Amino acid sequence: MAAGGELQLLGSWYSPYVVRAKVALGLKGLSSYDYEYVEEDLFGKSDLLLRSNPVHKKVPVLIHGGRPVCESLVIVQYVDETWASSTGGTPPLLPADAHDRATARFWAAYIDDKFILAWRQLFWSTTAEKIAEAFAGVVPVMETLERAFGECSKGRPFFGGDAVGLVDIALGSFVLWMKVVGEVAGVNLLDEAKFPALAAWAERFLAVDAVKEAMPDAGRLLEHYKAFRAKWASPAELAAYRSLQQQAN
Repeated sequence: MAAGGELQLLGSWYSPYVVRAKVALGLKGLSSYDYEYVEEDLFGKSDLLLRSNPVHKKVPVLIHGGRPVCESLVIVQYVDETWASSTGGTPPLLPADAHDRATARFWAAYIDDKFILAWRQLFWSTTAEKIAEAFAGVVPVMETLERAFGECSKGRPFFGGDAVGLVDIALGSFVLWMKVVGEVAGVNLLDEAKFPALAAWAERFLAVDAVKEAMPDAGRLLEHYKAFRAKWASPAELAAYRSLQQQAN
């Protein structure tokens, strides 16, 4: 498949949702040389983004043969189906069994609906009191995901079994952000004592080649987060950044 106009990914370098799309493409054998990555300014969105995702106007958007696909988990499943048989026998991102497939979709939706909502409270917290409150709120969600890992993995390395699957991508795209926010806030959502299965899984996930290629630089991400936190003293700046954070899915 030729790069250039055939396959494009519209995204933002720090977005975990965009990481999802990049990881899915990488796992299917499509490197950054096989598609055109277009970095979007979310405060000044391109005409291409607005045309391609007129409903939500968010990243990521995958444009394949001129036709856009929107929403990160939809993109992951589209990639899985589109390159199912043309990438040298790479493992599917969703199980073959219908019940296992439904289970994977359930937990991916849980991550978007429950985990991210709770984790964002920690992301926005700047005082010790707020951090403690937000951390207490996200811990039960992590406990549920710890149990879910056992259910989905069945004793194997990933939620997807022997290889990375949909649920791994859904949660794993946030691992680096979890580490960055935890470092700044002084908390650890991947504590080996509290969440041993998830802590070990996170390190395995980050070691996968397609994941390493897709993830932003940790140091750059840390400085990005610190810089924006420094601006949150201004209500106008805080409102602007909250708006920015809602421009990806």
